[in-house]
Amino acid sequence: MTEPAADELSAAPSAPPRRRLTLLLVVAAVILAVDQLTKIWAVEALAGGRAISLLGSFLELRLVRNAGAAFSMGESLTWAFTILSTAVVVAVLVVARRVYSTTWALVLGALLAGAAGNLADRLFRPPGVGQGHVVDFIDYAGRFVGNVADIAIVLAAIAMVVTVLRGTSLDGVRK
Repeated sequence: MTEPAADELSAAPSAPPRRRLTLLLVVAAVILAVDQLTKIWAVEALAGGRAISLLGSFLELRLVRNAGAAFSMGESLTWAFTILSTAVVVAVLVVARRVYSTTWALVLGALLAGAAGNLADRLFRPPGVGQGHVVDFIDYAGRFVGNVADIAIVLAAIAMVVTVLRGTSLDGVRK
């Protein structure tokens, strides 16, 4: 039996890449669940000003209810952050159908979870719908107090920059 010619090999049909929508949604669901469960724990365990030192004053757990964004900026603009978080969630869900890259699925899953986690607080926590305060409890040396959703957003942003700089598109092709 003879070997096929090189041009016959290159002409062979290849399987289309698989969408990574399920991976994106699973990553988002896991991170969102961890975020919400840790917030429930923090509200209970850190009530009344209780703090738990993890690494001295460098890393502590203490409860803060944040009406604003990072570093408590824009505390009078809670509604704007609700709209922004909603827009991010919708944008990721729209883009998610075009993701064939495993890297992008992980990145966008983390971003979706982070935005959805803080959006859930703004929608369902006091003082009311769209005005709710985000539960923050991870204190980084008194400079910033955040939560698991914030960690997911920051890591997703860093990974997004790296992925774009590497030239990886949503379809997984490096350009």
